[in-house]
Amino acid sequence: MCLAHNGVLFLDELTEFNRATLEILRQPLEDRKITITRAQYTVEYPCSFMLVASMNPCPCGYHGDPLHKCVCTPGQISRYLSKISGPLLDRIDIQCEIQPLTFNQISKKNTPLCEGSSSIRERVINARNIQGIRYKDYKGIHCNAQMTERMIHEFAEPNEQGLALLRMAMAKLSLSARAYTRILKVARTIVDLAGSEKVEDMHIAEAIGYRNLDRGDWAERGL
Repeated sequence: MCLAHNGVLFLDELTEFNRATLEILRQPLEDRKITITRAQYTVEYPCSFMLVASMNPCPCGYHGDPLHKCVCTPGQISRYLSKISGPLLDRIDIQCEIQPLTFNQISKKNTPLCEGSSSIRERVINARNIQGIRYKDYKGIHCNAQMTERMIHEFAEPNEQGLALLRMAMAKLSLSARAYTRILKVARTIVDLAGSEKVEDMHIAEAIGYRNLDRGDWAERGL
């Protein structure tokens, strides 16, 4: 993990890793460092990285697929998903389920062009510049992901409608306090990408939508 410091750590087939190994990720994702303690000494290594991971919805890969029948039992699906603990899932800011494309969608020639990579890159650079200016007086803080609790209240406080929406989502989806801060950080980034100033309810709604795996019933989703 330390080799990914200031870079990207990509884990393909996340649920195929040993659960104990995955749990080790919790400290660097939270504290951006790794602490190793032995009998006579303690050593800290910097470990600030962006975690990107992918996984199938079940062992056979077809759970929820509208085109293929899943052959896994409910117990198999539950055990498979439970390899990703709630505390680890809490620390993943953006979680998205992706449905497979049909043949017609893949082969369609007249699909409207989406936003190009160059324009996306430009928006990302602009957002990073905005954050660099915002946090220039804060030592060790360079982007929204590194905000402290106090900074979240200062820079990512939503309007009344957004706060009400977030309160409702917290109660309905059984989200944790950590998920609350992660949603606000993502919402602040959405605002920066849009070139806006304040966090509003539409930004909160989008950020909540990016946590569609983060539910209180995560381990039971296959039942």
